[in-house]
Amino acid sequence: MPFTRSPVVLLANSGTWLNQALDSMLEPLGYRVVSVGSGRELLDRAPAARPDVILMDANLQDLDSLAVCRALRQNRAVSWHTPIFMITSTPATKQQRLAALEAGAWDYLSLVLNAEELALKLDAFTRVKLETDHALDEGAVEPASGLYTMRGLERRARELVSDAFRRHAPLACLALAVELVLQDANPARLAAPPVAVAYAAHVLQARGRTSDVIGRLGRSEFAVLAPSTAPEGADLMARPPACRRCWSGPATRPSRTCTRRHSRPTACWSTPERRWSRLAPREAVSVSEPTRGRLPAP
Repeated sequence: MPFTRSPVVLLANSGTWLNQALDSMLEPLGYRVVSVGSGRELLDRAPAARPDVILMDANLQDLDSLAVCRALRQNRAVSWHTPIFMITSTPATKQQRLAALEAGAWDYLSLVLNAEELALKLDAFTRVKLETDHALDEGAVEPASGLYTMRGLERRARELVSDAFRRHAPLACLALAVELVLQDANPARLAAPPVAVAYAAHVLQARGRTSDVIGRLGRSEFAVLAPSTAPEGADLMARPPACRRCWSGPATRPSRTCTRRHSRPTACWSTPERRWSRLAPREAVSVSEPTRGRLPAP
């Protein structure tokens, strides 16, 4: 049975023999292979590549393969349901298999002795990965993080906009993005690592109200739907938590002792006068420009 889409295989190997062997085996089966030459490159490229399966050499030359596998899991560089295979050119021992499984790999195989076994396991695990992706996309909430998905945000936006219009109450919608800003004079912005994105999601959930709907718009972008929140309240909500202590009195004026640079956040809100109830739920979620939440580079 063909795949619903071409699965992406991220292949990490410092030699050429494994790349050639796997390319010749995987491409005819419908896989798209992305190759990297080191463990460091694997860690750097995995979040953006979003692979459906990872095949890595069990003997990487620059980094310990077990440490790389463990880092992929602990740093959430890939989703929790992404299969990771360790491949070796020599017979696999029981100790090697157990160590790989403990590090987060799904299996440890010898390509020379078990090429057919690798193809069958890869097919089965990849189908599980694709089916899980589809189920998560269709669901309203991410099971791992507890955040609303885009589909879930659209559903809740439809409900909240209708309720706000009926009660003549405001509804704030904030879009926030997490990025790294270098502490030197370089103004370049870097993509936030998965661990920073996960921390930002935790902060949003911990500091949000029970009535707030918090969801994910992209890999490092979030949306917050805040019922009964006027523009002034939305402006305050969009500021970093550390800066909220600097504010006293009305939400539109910082205290005189504040020395932080407050960027003007962007928020949208719904009132009967603005007739936001006529917007589609997706428009209600995506109408505001992202407010950049800055995290210092490590």
